[in-house]
Amino acid sequence: MPRVSIKTVSFHPSIWPKMIGDASPDARPGDLVEVLDRNGDTFGWGLFNPRSNMPLRIVRHGAEPVDEGFFLQAIRDAAALRRDLLDDGLEAFRCVHADADRLPGLVADRFGDILSVEVTALGAWTRLAEWIPALHEAFGTARTHLRVDPKLARIEGIPQKSHPLADADLRRVKIREHGAIFEIDFAEGHKTGFFCDQRDNRQRFAALAAGRSVLDLCSYTGAFSVQAALAGATEVTGVDLDEKAIAMAKRNANLNQTRVRFTHADAFTWARTMVDNGRQWDLVLVDPPKFVTSRDDERGRGKYNDLNRLAAQLVKPGGYLVSCSCSGQVNEFEFEKLVTTAVHKEQKRLQIFNRTGAGADHPTLSNYPESRYLKVIWGRVI
Repeated sequence: MPRVSIKTVSFHPSIWPKMIGDASPDARPGDLVEVLDRNGDTFGWGLFNPRSNMPLRIVRHGAEPVDEGFFLQAIRDAAALRRDLLDDGLEAFRCVHADADRLPGLVADRFGDILSVEVTALGAWTRLAEWIPALHEAFGTARTHLRVDPKLARIEGIPQKSHPLADADLRRVKIREHGAIFEIDFAEGHKTGFFCDQRDNRQRFAALAAGRSVLDLCSYTGAFSVQAALAGATEVTGVDLDEKAIAMAKRNANLNQTRVRFTHADAFTWARTMVDNGRQWDLVLVDPPKFVTSRDDERGRGKYNDLNRLAAQLVKPGGYLVSCSCSGQVNEFEFEKLVTTAVHKEQKRLQIFNRTGAGADHPTLSNYPESRYLKVIWGRVI
């Protein structure tokens, strides 16, 4: 088996270029390799791609040998975990959560009988012929939607062509979640098409929304808004900059025969206008896209501060603020500090009564804290 040595011992699954030592001549991009420490002893096993920004992804630490069957067993284990943790009959959930399920470079969601797959690493791409049939068997799906970001494909060396196992004619599908119907548009949607990670939080949010006015900032395709309206919110307003997302949100509202006022606008500009106009709501949700892309991204952190300051001003006295972050580079402690600092700058306080994240179908690795990317702060503004 090909071998790659590392200069620095780290039990994090992602090994940066500066940590890589020598590679054996037969180590090719996408290969499963034996990882050696500085003493030449077996440290673990991983997927190698020297041209990648993350050239080595460890799948197992220790000397016990790993072969291609390891990944097929990882798929079966991922399915068993979901069977143990999720409700029967759930139509939309995450099947594989990349490194957290020992399948780096692969994210897969189930939407009815469709497996929506996002590939982010060459090592995963080269194994799709074996992995996709195994995924269908494990999760009971039949059709495949496959997505690879073109920019990432160029970096990773993933071929810029369709995969023979992908169903090219897949465009839209409808799924049910907590009694609501949502249409997923694979052509226009982000990532795998729908954010399953917020499923449980949408149910919690709906329970708070009954009998209250609701503002959904960065509403995307309107899942929080629709659930709030179905739960009996007195009025619901959704705001998003993505015009295509707003169009999908309106379709989702119509599918559920709910009345939601969706507005195509920049959340910051729109919120400032509402503050100037003295508008307020009983329940405000802030669920922006990933603002922080690196550890030293202070501009992204500033965006969290600005948006949460605006949101705090839009909450009626005694109302609720629910603030989310999907930035993996911001841990739960830093995010809570960002939110509370923003609220304090408006001479308000936050009674935090819950701290949540993604559902059980999005497990996190104890040695990979960034895999706990989704953080949600629930509080009452006083």
